[in-house]
Amino acid sequence: MATILQAKNMEKYYGNKNNLTKALDGISFSVEAGEFLGVMGASGSGKTTLLNCVSTIDSLTAGQILIDDRDITTMNQKMLARFRREKLGFIFQDFNLLDTLTAFENIALALTILKKPTKTIESRVSEVAAVLGITDVLDKYPYQMSGGQRQRVASARAIVTQPALILADEPTGALDSKSARALLESFQNLVRTRGATILMVTHDAFSASYCHRIIFIRDGRLFQELVRGSESRREFFDKIIEVVSLLGGDGNDLR
Repeated sequence: MATILQAKNMEKYYGNKNNLTKALDGISFSVEAGEFLGVMGASGSGKTTLLNCVSTIDSLTAGQILIDDRDITTMNQKMLARFRREKLGFIFQDFNLLDTLTAFENIALALTILKKPTKTIESRVSEVAAVLGITDVLDKYPYQMSGGQRQRVASARAIVTQPALILADEPTGALDSKSARALLESFQNLVRTRGATILMVTHDAFSASYCHRIIFIRDGRLFQELVRGSESRREFFDKIIEVVSLLGGDGNDLR
């Protein structure tokens, strides 16, 4: 199995000599192709900083991040912008859809920017819409959709470019429980049918229970790791709750 993400001794400092904060303290981990990895931790633990560094939004103070065998810590801003467009997919809590575009146009936008042929765009949009169950909303604008539909459109936009890695930041945070479950099942389907690789930051144990593996962060360091293996999602959920209690919160209050 190919390794899509390798993080080596990640360190990140904020501030100056008189007021220095170490947000990441020597974190190392990897993500294999077709893996659904969750990242959990209390507020201020470093999980958002970790995601920002992996997503190329922020840069490390020390360490390395390799995505698809390319070291993003050595790239300049122009190279990073291109790499972001071609290799990464992003799913945010607040959807970030353009209100003036239909679902189809929102999903197709990234392919248009990459100057893909019209036939390729139509084919790929139709394919991901079918996988995510949003074929019936392709002609609708965001305001005409439910929150769950908007998030699945945002997910389609993230995967339509066939990125090496999909980064999801609290993707169920703005959804009701039914929509959250549908989205998480869609993520599982993406991994199973398309071999997608997903790194998801979440505070919610229910969402995390859909992952293959979870890393927990405390005070900028790796605290623990759980692997689901052959366990049921319920059994995995119970183990997640146990670790969350050690971190100082419950499964719905790890913010």
